[in-house]
Amino acid sequence: MKIELHKITVRELTEGYVDNQEAGVKAYGGKLDVRPPFQREFVYNDKERDAVIDTIVNNFPLNVMYWSVREPWNADVPVRNDAQDADADVRAPRYEIIDGQQRTISICQYVNGDFAHLFRYFDNLTKEEKEQILNYELYIYRCTGSDKEKLKWFKTINIAGKKLTNQELLNAVYASPWLSDAKRYFSKSNCGAYLMGNKYLTGSPIQQDYLETVLRWAADANKTASGTLAPLSIEQYMAEHSIKDSDATALWLYFQQVINWVQAKFRYRSVMKGVDWGAIYNKYGQEYINIEEMEQRISALIQDSDVGNQKGIYWYVFDADERHLQIRAFDGNTKRRQYEKQQGICPICGKHFELEQMEADHITPWSQGGHTTPDNCQMLCRDCNRRKSNK
Repeated sequence: MKIELHKITVRELTEGYVDNQEAGVKAYGGKLDVRPPFQREFVYNDKERDAVIDTIVNNFPLNVMYWSVREPWNADVPVRNDAQDADADVRAPRYEIIDGQQRTISICQYVNGDFAHLFRYFDNLTKEEKEQILNYELYIYRCTGSDKEKLKWFKTINIAGKKLTNQELLNAVYASPWLSDAKRYFSKSNCGAYLMGNKYLTGSPIQQDYLETVLRWAADANKTASGTLAPLSIEQYMAEHSIKDSDATALWLYFQQVINWVQAKFRYRSVMKGVDWGAIYNKYGQEYINIEEMEQRISALIQDSDVGNQKGIYWYVFDADERHLQIRAFDGNTKRRQYEKQQGICPICGKHFELEQMEADHITPWSQGGHTTPDNCQMLCRDCNRRKSNK
């Protein structure tokens, strides 16, 4: 991997700056992708933004920034917009910001006149003050290398400022027409995924949460469909599809299948938001479901005060694993009272144990209608409790 330190001025950085909001932000004569389409919105507050300009005005050193070099760079592909001069060198962006996006946008916005610093806009400054800002030097590390090399480096340097999420780091590495199309569906305000599935997904499209979720589901589906393959990681899935696919239609259709299945099979409840629906669909989506019986089971579980994790109900109704439900445990007072009542004797093996050597157990199992109440509690030694639980 090749990492080079370069110096550029604020004048060079802000040349050709244009903010097309969710369509992306460009600078550095159109060669720098400050914020690729549908990635993170500007998140600095006024105090943080002013701190950047304070640093420059006072000629203090600003933290080094990091750019990824896109390879190959097609210098014959023009990218032009109304904010750029017709004679400007407006080629396809050669660089993409990995760390320093918020600082870069703060600088560009100030020089562009989008906000005032200490009640003065850039245009209100004297010629000398303007020149001091425009001639201020910024230090940039440019990174060229393989996807794995860059991802490792990005994670290492992503330690300050507004940190990139794991998904944003992966987006930087696997930039491609396929990823750009995926962002159109999953990473835009009021995108298709939000309009269709916001009742079932947590997080924000702009912060890449929706994209990360559907990629994780799709990577898991690759394993499930084959029956033998180990599940792909999101990184492996992106690496594969960023090369072989020119668009993300298949990913979007898969997402629709998941959400349509959920809507068809389950009555909506607010607790359904954030359930790992893709993973459930991948494993059980082809099974027959008696919708009426399923609803009765879910309703009963929702009303059961012993169920500690209601989201886990939607796994439990398929695999009957009580660990999903986090069944309410007996409290310390109940266990101590029952221990005294039994005089420390395990009712199964008949031996005496200290309290710390015993565990609370449901006499009538929860799955058979027993509740977590004092009259349904017994204290068993650990060995007997383990053997009972394994039956």
